[in-house]
Amino acid sequence: MLLPSHFISAHSRFAAASCLVLAFSLFTLPLALAQRTPTPKSDATKAAAAAASVVEQASIGDAPDDPGPLAKDLSPKLESLAIRNAMKKVADWQLRTAEPNFNSQWSFAAFYDGLIAASTTTGNPAYRDAVKHYADQQHWTLTDNRFPHADDMALGKSYTELYLTEAAAEQQPDQIANTKANLDRLLTRPYDPANNLWRWCDTLYMVPPILVRMAKITGDHKYIDFMNREWDITITNLYNPTEHLFFRDHRYLKKTETNGKPLFWSRGNGWVVGALVMILQDLPANDPSRPKFVAKLQDMAAALAAIQGPDGLWRSGLLDPASYDLPEISGSAFYTYAMAYGINEHILDHKKYEPVVAKAWAGILTHIYADGRLGSIQPIDAAPGKFKPSASSVFGVGGFLLAGSELDHLASN
Repeated sequence: MLLPSHFISAHSRFAAASCLVLAFSLFTLPLALAQRTPTPKSDATKAAAAAASVVEQASIGDAPDDPGPLAKDLSPKLESLAIRNAMKKVADWQLRTAEPNFNSQWSFAAFYDGLIAASTTTGNPAYRDAVKHYADQQHWTLTDNRFPHADDMALGKSYTELYLTEAAAEQQPDQIANTKANLDRLLTRPYDPANNLWRWCDTLYMVPPILVRMAKITGDHKYIDFMNREWDITITNLYNPTEHLFFRDHRYLKKTETNGKPLFWSRGNGWVVGALVMILQDLPANDPSRPKFVAKLQDMAAALAAIQGPDGLWRSGLLDPASYDLPEISGSAFYTYAMAYGINEHILDHKKYEPVVAKAWAGILTHIYADGRLGSIQPIDAAPGKFKPSASSVFGVGGFLLAGSELDHLASN
């Protein structure tokens, strides 16, 4: 028996994007993120993936030449009212523009995480209801045409979070049945350190938190055991113990920035610290593996705080900020989320890190436009890159809403 527990521009641009997605989805969506997986491809496959990515990007964000003026009605104070006002402004705009394009891609899964958190923080049920409505439309199932591709499992975070935060009387086994079936199938994978399951660091956000939540729901530790096994393989392959940062995947182990320093991608490391938060939120307090996740969050937070920019934010390439004109908001938001969580849980020293998150939040707010658009978010990619100030994507908004929720908790304390 399942155990109950606790807890982009205006419509016209998105309407056009939605038409493209509907017209080509049967042919392109299975390929939409093929570029994210570091495996060899033919030129034809690369071209198809690139074309599909253009369609996908249109469904999740845009970068207009004229996004309008920046917002002037937001306060950077770490006070609940100010934080919630900023969250509502961005969430309302993004929900209004993106809901017609809701889908089961990893990019939207990250946005759903933020909406669920924002609903709890702001008291607005519309955010959570939108995610649950989509889950009902999907019959609470995951995409299953590239198993065990991590991106296709990311929606399981939303399903399990909705289930766990539902009133006990409202919890239904079929809400997590398909996710559980996919995880059980994943657990049959033989141990093979030479064949890494989670080969790029983004995947640590997509799947491990679901495994920990499934252990919480079912009471079966096998999900945590498997998560730890595969997590450790990824750490061995992608984590740099000197810089305390993650390479995006094996292709970047030897690559360097213009200044000669190792190439570490902002959002890639954002996915990792976001995963650490979600794992620690649901991992039992006495679990023997908990200390390693605490230590990893502490090490990464210290490394990131040390390279925070004068504007409170981080660039797309973490160790060569001079090569990137704009700050990168999705990574910066996830760092803020993780550090605020660390302060709230007494994992990080509040005297050291509260000024870091306060400066980061103030910096992020300067990239919100009057209509609620959150800008300076690097579009879909696998490495540092350049983009327009107006660039916005749903996954970055998800990180922003998660950060706001933890900062609101910090302000309340």
